Amino acid sequence: MSVYDVIARLPVIAEVRNVSRALAVLDAVLSPDPQYRYYTFDSRWSPTEETALMRSGSGDEYSIVFSREGAVAQGFDHESPLSPYQPGVEESWPGLFIGVPDSLAAALDEPAFLGTDGQRLVTVCFWRTSSDSSWQCGPVEHGEKDGADWLFQLVADGRPEAYLTFAEHVFEVALELDAIRHVYAQLPLTEEVVRSLNPEVQLSDLKDDIAEIGYPRS
Repeated sequence: MSVYDVIARLPVIAEVRNVSRALAVLDAVLSPDPQYRYYTFDSRWSPTEETALMRSGSGDEYSIVFSREGAVAQGFDHESPLSPYQPGVEESWPGLFIGVPDSLAAALDEPAFLGTDGQRLVTVCFWRTSSDSSWQCGPVEHGEKDGADWLFQLVADGRPEAYLTFAEHVFEVALELDAIRHVYAQLPLTEEVVRSLNPEVQLSDLKDDIAEIGYPRS
């Protein structure tokens, strides 16, 4: 699978944002230490933008920047043959950024998304403006191994069951599906839901995380 398959599966922007918030909240509950979280969400990224982030801890990552103009995503699979660090590849893969609307393009050059040498670390890029009827990507050739399928798997899937499988493997704990469904539905967290996911965490411990994520409080 490549970016073409992923954008065909992605729901509308609002649903991608909601799933991204849910992933961030669930990781915050399961991993009190932020450095061990895969998914985060910053509702205060800028005065006009929100950002969903994924960091695998092994050099793989993605960002999705949401704004009034739409949303733009970029991901980096460090083992992908499209990586600028692979032998024979000295810059971004041809076609990755062709067609990105001017209204969204500035988000791609955010310093936080660049490598230490100022280079774009990207093997997959896609976007959707507020007026588009579907997600778009550039004319990337030979991009079958761009990493889009696994990088954006949970966002494209959109089901609580998908996160359950992911989290039980990563955090090595048995989880309650109903609690995950509660978060995916964007329902306010309760002490019961939090404790059912992680008995060592209280709702009050998540105050700052909930505020940063912009998750519903009531």
